[in-house]
Amino acid sequence: MRIFALADLHLSISAPKPMTVFGPGWAGHPQAIFERWPTVVGDDDLVLLPGDLSWAMRLPGALEDLVQVAALPGTKVLLRGNHDYWWPAIGKLRASLPPRMLAVQNDALRVGPVVVSGTRGWLTPGADSFGPEDRAIYLREQERLRLSLEAARRLGADLADTFHVLMLHYPPTGPGGTPTAFTDLIEQYRPDAVVYGHLHGVPQSRSLREWQGIPAYLVAADSLGFTPKLIAEV
Repeated sequence: MRIFALADLHLSISAPKPMTVFGPGWAGHPQAIFERWPTVVGDDDLVLLPGDLSWAMRLPGALEDLVQVAALPGTKVLLRGNHDYWWPAIGKLRASLPPRMLAVQNDALRVGPVVVSGTRGWLTPGADSFGPEDRAIYLREQERLRLSLEAARRLGADLADTFHVLMLHYPPTGPGGTPTAFTDLIEQYRPDAVVYGHLHGVPQSRSLREWQGIPAYLVAADSLGFTPKLIAEV
C-alpha cells in the first residue's frame, strides 16, 4: 500500500468560487486534480485529505464534491479544515460518505498497516492576529490532538509493523518554525510522518520538512501542482 496526501482541494460544484483570487496558478484547478490524481494513485492506495475540501456551506452541497473525489482511485481519509463549514457531527458525516471514504475527528482509524490520526489545528501564539478567542480554540485543538494520538496508540500506532501518519490542516509550528503545543505532542507520540496544508503560495523549499527527526510534508494542493504527494509505501 502506498500513502498519498493532498490538502486544500477547494472544490465548489454547489457553491462556485473562483480560486484565481489567490493567484493565476489556481486557474482550472479542479480539472487538474481530477486529471492528475489517477496518474499517480492506484485503487489499492490510501489518500489523506487534510482539510479545506469543499466551499459548500451544507453537507448536501459538499457531497456533490465528495462523490467526485470518491470516484477517484484509492481509499480516502478526510480531515476538517478551517473552510469546511459544511462538516456536520462526525456520526452524520460517516453515515453520509460515499464508499471508500473515511473521516477522522477526535479519534484515529486503521487502514491495513496504516494508522491515521489528526485534528484541524489552529493559529498559534505569536501569530499577528492571535487573540483571546484564538487561544481558546488553540487549547481545544491541543486536547483534540491528544485524544486522537491516544486513539492511534490504542490502535497499535507504536507497533513495528504499523505506519502512523498524523494529519493536520494548519502547520504544527508557530511563526518562524517555533515550538507549539502541537509540536510538543508530536514529540511525545512520535508519529512516522506528519502531513499538513493550509499554506498557499509557499514553495516546498520553505516548508517545514521535519520536526525532531519526524518527517513533515506540506501537501497544500497548489504547492504540489494539484497532484497527490507520495508519503510512504508500506
